[in-house]
Amino acid sequence: MVNWPKSVNIKEVGPRDGLQNIKALVSTEDKINWINKLSHTGLSYIEITSFVHPKWIPALADSLEVANKIMRVDGVTYAALVPNQRGLEKAIEANIDEVSVFISASETHNQKNINKSIEDTYPILKEVVSDALSSHKSVRGYISTVFGCPYEGEISISKVMKICEKLFEMGVNEVSLGDTIGVATPKQVEDVLAILLKYYSTDKIAMHFHNTRGTALANVTASLMLGITKFDSSIGGLGGCPYAPGASGNLATDDLLYMLDRMNIETNVSKNKIHHAALYIQDVIGEPLFSYDSKISRKTLD
Repeated sequence: MVNWPKSVNIKEVGPRDGLQNIKALVSTEDKINWINKLSHTGLSYIEITSFVHPKWIPALADSLEVANKIMRVDGVTYAALVPNQRGLEKAIEANIDEVSVFISASETHNQKNINKSIEDTYPILKEVVSDALSSHKSVRGYISTVFGCPYEGEISISKVMKICEKLFEMGVNEVSLGDTIGVATPKQVEDVLAILLKYYSTDKIAMHFHNTRGTALANVTASLMLGITKFDSSIGGLGGCPYAPGASGNLATDDLLYMLDRMNIETNVSKNKIHHAALYIQDVIGEPLFSYDSKISRKTLD
Protein backbone atom coordinates (compact mmCIF):
# COMPACT_ATOMS: atom_id res chain seq x y z
CA MET A 1 0.00 0.00 0.00
CA VAL A 2 1.24 3.48 -0.91
CA ASN A 3 1.37 5.97 1.94
CA TRP A 4 -0.13 8.91 0.02
CA PRO A 5 0.35 12.43 1.45
CA LYS A 6 -2.65 13.76 3.35
CA SER A 7 -2.37 17.21 1.76
CA VAL A 8 -0.71 19.00 -1.16
CA ASN A 9 0.25 22.63 -1.71
CA ILE A 10 -0.69 23.83 -5.20
CA LYS A 11 1.35 26.79 -6.43
CA GLU A 12 -0.58 28.61 -9.14
CA VAL A 13 1.75 30.03 -11.79
CA GLY A 14 -0.83 30.92 -14.44
CA PRO A 15 -0.63 34.73 -14.21
CA ARG A 16 3.12 34.52 -14.90
CA ASP A 17 4.05 31.28 -16.61
CA GLY A 18 0.62 30.89 -18.15
CA LEU A 19 0.50 34.30 -19.82
CA GLN A 20 4.12 34.79 -20.83
CA ASN A 21 3.90 32.72 -23.99
CA ILE A 22 0.34 33.06 -25.35
CA LYS A 23 -0.51 34.99 -28.50
CA ALA A 24 -3.37 37.01 -27.01
CA LEU A 25 -2.44 40.26 -25.27
CA VAL A 26 -4.20 40.31 -21.91
CA SER A 27 -4.99 43.78 -20.57
CA THR A 28 -3.74 44.93 -17.19
CA GLU A 29 -7.31 45.16 -15.93
CA ASP A 30 -8.04 41.57 -16.94
CA LYS A 31 -4.85 40.33 -15.27
CA ILE A 32 -5.80 42.10 -12.06
CA ASN A 33 -9.37 40.77 -12.17
CA TRP A 34 -8.12 37.25 -12.81
CA ILE A 35 -5.61 37.32 -9.97
CA ASN A 36 -8.31 38.69 -7.66
CA LYS A 37 -10.53 35.73 -8.58
CA LEU A 38 -7.66 33.32 -7.95
CA SER A 39 -7.06 34.92 -4.55
CA HIS A 40 -10.50 33.75 -3.42
CA THR A 41 -10.22 30.12 -4.57
CA GLY A 42 -8.39 28.86 -1.52
CA LEU A 43 -4.99 28.92 -3.21
CA SER A 44 -2.25 29.85 -0.76
CA TYR A 45 0.32 30.74 -3.43
CA ILE A 46 0.02 32.71 -6.69
CA GLU A 47 2.92 33.69 -8.91
CA ILE A 48 1.47 36.90 -10.30
CA THR A 49 4.07 38.24 -12.74
CA SER A 50 7.71 38.56 -13.76
CA PHE A 51 10.00 41.55 -13.32
CA VAL A 52 11.98 40.65 -16.42
CA HIS A 53 12.72 43.46 -18.88
CA PRO A 54 9.68 44.02 -21.16
CA LYS A 55 11.93 43.52 -24.17
CA TRP A 56 12.20 39.83 -23.30
CA ILE A 57 8.67 39.17 -22.03
CA PRO A 58 6.42 41.93 -23.47
CA ALA A 59 3.28 40.14 -22.26
CA LEU A 60 4.26 41.00 -18.67
CA ALA A 61 5.42 44.57 -19.24
CA ASP A 62 2.81 45.84 -16.75
CA SER A 63 4.24 43.83 -13.85
CA LEU A 64 4.58 46.72 -11.42
CA GLU A 65 1.07 48.02 -12.04
CA VAL A 66 -0.44 44.56 -11.70
CA ALA A 67 1.39 43.87 -8.44
CA ASN A 68 0.38 47.23 -6.97
CA LYS A 69 -3.29 47.07 -7.91
CA ILE A 70 -4.36 43.52 -7.04
CA MET A 71 -6.49 43.04 -3.93
CA ARG A 72 -4.38 40.94 -1.62
CA VAL A 73 -5.94 38.31 0.59
CA ASP A 74 -4.50 37.30 3.96
CA GLY A 75 -2.86 33.90 3.86
CA VAL A 76 -1.96 34.09 0.17
CA THR A 77 1.69 34.38 -0.87
CA TYR A 78 2.11 36.62 -3.92
CA ALA A 79 5.28 35.74 -5.80
CA ALA A 80 7.12 36.99 -8.86
CA LEU A 81 9.99 35.91 -11.08
CA VAL A 82 13.08 38.10 -10.64
CA PRO A 83 16.14 37.84 -12.94
CA ASN A 84 18.52 40.42 -11.49
CA GLN A 85 19.01 43.36 -9.12
CA ARG A 86 16.92 45.74 -11.20
CA GLY A 87 14.08 43.26 -11.18
CA LEU A 88 14.46 42.80 -7.43
CA GLU A 89 14.19 46.54 -6.85
CA LYS A 90 10.84 46.54 -8.66
CA ALA A 91 9.69 43.45 -6.80
CA ILE A 92 10.48 45.09 -3.46
CA GLU A 93 8.76 48.29 -4.60
CA ALA A 94 5.70 46.17 -5.45
CA ASN A 95 5.87 44.46 -2.03
CA ILE A 96 6.12 40.97 -3.48
CA ASP A 97 6.04 38.28 -0.76
CA GLU A 98 8.33 35.79 -2.44
CA VAL A 99 11.07 36.22 -5.01
CA SER A 100 11.68 33.46 -7.55
CA VAL A 101 15.10 33.22 -9.20
CA PHE A 102 15.80 30.95 -12.12
CA ILE A 103 18.57 29.04 -13.85
CA SER A 104 18.73 26.15 -16.29
CA ALA A 105 20.45 22.79 -15.92
CA SER A 106 21.25 23.03 -19.63
CA GLU A 107 24.08 25.34 -20.67
CA THR A 108 22.50 26.06 -24.06
CA HIS A 109 19.05 26.78 -22.64
CA ASN A 110 20.57 29.00 -19.96
CA GLN A 111 22.37 31.00 -22.65
CA LYS A 112 19.17 31.44 -24.65
CA ASN A 113 17.00 32.17 -21.61
CA ILE A 114 19.37 34.35 -19.56
CA ASN A 115 22.07 35.19 -22.10
CA LYS A 116 24.77 33.95 -19.72
CA SER A 117 26.62 30.77 -18.91
CA ILE A 118 25.56 28.83 -15.85
CA GLU A 119 28.75 29.80 -14.01
CA ASP A 120 28.22 33.48 -14.82
CA THR A 121 24.62 33.24 -13.59
CA TYR A 122 25.55 32.14 -10.07
CA PRO A 123 26.97 35.50 -8.86
CA ILE A 124 23.89 37.35 -10.12
CA LEU A 125 21.53 34.97 -8.36
CA LYS A 126 23.60 35.07 -5.17
CA GLU A 127 23.31 38.85 -5.00
CA VAL A 128 19.57 38.77 -5.68
CA VAL A 129 18.96 36.05 -3.09
CA SER A 130 21.07 37.82 -0.46
CA ASP A 131 19.37 41.18 -0.95
CA ALA A 132 15.90 39.61 -1.07
CA LEU A 133 16.51 37.81 2.22
CA SER A 134 17.84 41.05 3.72
CA SER A 135 14.55 42.65 2.67
CA HIS A 136 12.67 39.90 4.54
CA LYS A 137 11.43 38.17 1.40
CA SER A 138 11.39 34.42 1.02
CA VAL A 139 13.21 33.12 -2.05
CA ARG A 140 12.47 30.22 -4.34
CA GLY A 141 14.76 28.77 -7.01
CA TYR A 142 13.60 27.41 -10.35
CA ILE A 143 15.77 24.94 -12.24
CA SER A 144 14.66 24.53 -15.87
CA THR A 145 15.27 21.59 -18.22
CA VAL A 146 15.91 19.17 -15.36
CA PHE A 147 14.50 16.21 -17.31
CA GLY A 148 15.57 17.19 -20.80
CA CYS A 149 16.60 20.10 -23.02
CA PRO A 150 15.38 20.98 -26.54
CA TYR A 151 18.99 21.72 -27.53
CA GLU A 152 21.11 19.25 -25.55
CA GLY A 153 18.76 16.34 -24.95
CA GLU A 154 19.16 14.40 -21.71
CA ILE A 155 20.55 16.28 -18.71
CA SER A 156 22.71 14.48 -16.15
CA ILE A 157 21.53 14.38 -12.55
CA SER A 158 24.99 15.58 -11.49
CA LYS A 159 24.33 18.95 -13.14
CA VAL A 160 21.00 19.24 -11.34
CA MET A 161 22.62 18.29 -8.04
CA LYS A 162 25.31 20.94 -8.42
CA ILE A 163 22.76 23.68 -9.08
CA CYS A 164 20.59 22.56 -6.16
CA GLU A 165 23.62 22.71 -3.89
CA LYS A 166 24.50 26.21 -5.11
CA LEU A 167 20.94 27.51 -4.67
CA PHE A 168 20.52 26.12 -1.17
CA GLU A 169 23.92 27.52 -0.18
CA MET A 170 22.67 30.94 -1.33
CA GLY A 171 19.70 30.59 1.03
CA VAL A 172 16.70 29.72 -1.14
CA ASN A 173 13.79 28.17 0.77
CA GLU A 174 12.95 25.58 -1.85
CA VAL A 175 13.84 24.46 -5.35
CA SER A 176 11.30 23.80 -8.09
CA LEU A 177 12.44 21.15 -10.57
CA GLY A 178 11.19 21.99 -14.06
CA ASP A 179 10.28 19.59 -16.84
CA THR A 180 10.42 22.50 -19.25
CA ILE A 181 9.59 20.64 -22.45
CA GLY A 182 7.43 17.91 -20.98
CA VAL A 183 9.65 14.92 -21.67
CA ALA A 184 9.77 13.40 -18.19
CA THR A 185 8.33 9.99 -17.37
CA PRO A 186 7.43 8.57 -13.94
CA LYS A 187 10.53 6.35 -13.98
CA GLN A 188 12.77 9.34 -14.70
CA VAL A 189 11.06 11.37 -11.97
CA GLU A 190 11.63 8.52 -9.56
CA ASP A 191 15.31 8.25 -10.55
CA VAL A 192 15.96 11.97 -10.10
CA LEU A 193 14.10 12.29 -6.81
CA ALA A 194 15.64 9.12 -5.38
CA ILE A 195 19.03 10.83 -5.59
CA LEU A 196 17.98 14.34 -4.55
CA LEU A 197 16.00 13.14 -1.54
CA LYS A 198 19.13 11.53 -0.12
CA TYR A 199 20.40 15.07 0.48
CA TYR A 200 17.29 17.26 0.79
CA SER A 201 14.00 16.80 2.62
CA THR A 202 10.76 16.65 0.66
CA ASP A 203 9.66 20.06 1.96
CA LYS A 204 12.61 21.62 0.09
CA ILE A 205 11.54 20.27 -3.30
CA ALA A 206 8.65 21.26 -5.59
CA MET A 207 7.84 19.89 -9.04
CA HIS A 208 7.01 21.88 -12.16
CA PHE A 209 5.66 19.62 -14.91
CA HIS A 210 4.56 20.42 -18.45
CA ASN A 211 1.96 18.26 -20.16
CA THR A 212 3.47 18.36 -23.64
CA ARG A 213 3.19 14.58 -24.05
CA GLY A 214 0.32 13.96 -21.64
CA THR A 215 2.49 12.66 -18.79
CA ALA A 216 2.16 15.49 -16.25
CA LEU A 217 -0.34 13.79 -13.94
CA ALA A 218 1.56 10.51 -14.14
CA ASN A 219 4.67 12.39 -13.07
CA VAL A 220 2.76 14.02 -10.22
CA THR A 221 1.71 10.54 -9.06
CA ALA A 222 5.32 9.34 -9.10
CA SER A 223 6.32 12.40 -7.06
CA LEU A 224 3.51 11.87 -4.54
CA MET A 225 4.66 8.30 -3.99
CA LEU A 226 8.04 9.66 -2.90
CA GLY A 227 6.50 12.20 -0.52
CA ILE A 228 6.60 15.37 -2.63
CA THR A 229 3.71 17.68 -1.71
CA LYS A 230 4.40 20.89 -3.64
CA PHE A 231 3.41 21.27 -7.27
CA ASP A 232 3.40 24.22 -9.67
CA SER A 233 0.41 24.33 -12.00
CA SER A 234 -1.47 26.72 -14.25
CA ILE A 235 -5.23 27.01 -14.69
CA GLY A 236 -6.36 25.40 -17.91
CA GLY A 237 -2.82 24.23 -18.68
CA LEU A 238 -1.78 27.66 -19.94
CA GLY A 239 1.90 28.34 -20.38
CA GLY A 240 5.22 27.53 -21.91
CA CYS A 241 8.76 28.83 -22.19
CA PRO A 242 9.53 31.30 -25.02
CA TYR A 243 13.11 29.98 -25.17
CA ALA A 244 12.33 26.28 -25.29
CA PRO A 245 10.77 25.02 -28.54
CA GLY A 246 8.04 22.49 -27.83
CA ALA A 247 7.43 23.67 -24.26
CA SER A 248 3.67 23.66 -24.47
CA GLY A 249 1.20 23.91 -21.62
CA ASN A 250 1.82 23.51 -17.93
CA LEU A 251 0.28 20.92 -15.69
CA ALA A 252 -3.32 22.15 -15.42
CA THR A 253 -4.49 23.24 -11.98
CA ASP A 254 -8.04 22.06 -12.65
CA ASP A 255 -6.90 18.58 -13.73
CA LEU A 256 -4.54 18.33 -10.76
CA LEU A 257 -7.37 19.30 -8.41
CA TYR A 258 -9.66 16.66 -9.86
CA MET A 259 -7.09 13.91 -9.36
CA LEU A 260 -6.11 14.95 -5.85
CA ASP A 261 -9.74 15.30 -4.78
CA ARG A 262 -10.54 11.81 -6.06
CA MET A 263 -7.53 10.52 -4.12
CA ASN A 264 -8.79 12.20 -0.92
CA ILE A 265 -5.69 14.38 -0.78
CA GLU A 266 -6.54 17.78 0.70
CA THR A 267 -5.68 21.04 -1.11
CA ASN A 268 -8.09 23.55 0.51
CA VAL A 269 -8.79 24.83 -3.02
CA SER A 270 -12.33 25.16 -4.36
CA LYS A 271 -12.77 23.29 -7.64
CA ASN A 272 -15.86 25.36 -8.41
CA LYS A 273 -14.04 28.69 -7.95
CA ILE A 274 -11.07 27.45 -9.97
CA HIS A 275 -13.50 26.47 -12.72
CA HIS A 276 -14.98 29.98 -12.80
CA ALA A 277 -11.50 31.53 -12.85
CA ALA A 278 -10.66 29.25 -15.78
CA LEU A 279 -13.77 30.33 -17.68
CA TYR A 280 -12.85 33.95 -17.06
CA ILE A 281 -9.36 33.73 -18.57
CA GLN A 282 -10.65 31.55 -21.41
CA ASP A 283 -13.08 34.31 -22.39
CA VAL A 284 -10.32 36.90 -22.10
CA ILE A 285 -7.87 35.15 -24.40
CA GLY A 286 -10.60 34.03 -26.77
CA GLU A 287 -9.27 30.49 -27.12
CA PRO A 288 -10.13 27.14 -25.53
CA LEU A 289 -7.95 26.10 -22.61
CA PHE A 290 -5.84 22.96 -22.74
CA SER A 291 -6.94 21.12 -19.61
CA TYR A 292 -9.03 17.96 -19.79
CA ASP A 293 -11.39 19.45 -17.21
CA SER A 294 -12.08 22.52 -19.34
CA LYS A 295 -12.78 20.33 -22.40
CA ILE A 296 -15.25 18.21 -20.44
CA SER A 297 -16.89 21.36 -19.08
CA ARG A 298 -17.32 22.76 -22.60
CA LYS A 299 -18.97 19.52 -23.76
CA THR A 300 -21.30 19.60 -20.75
CA LEU A 301 -22.24 23.20 -21.51
CA ASP A 302 -22.82 22.33 -25.18
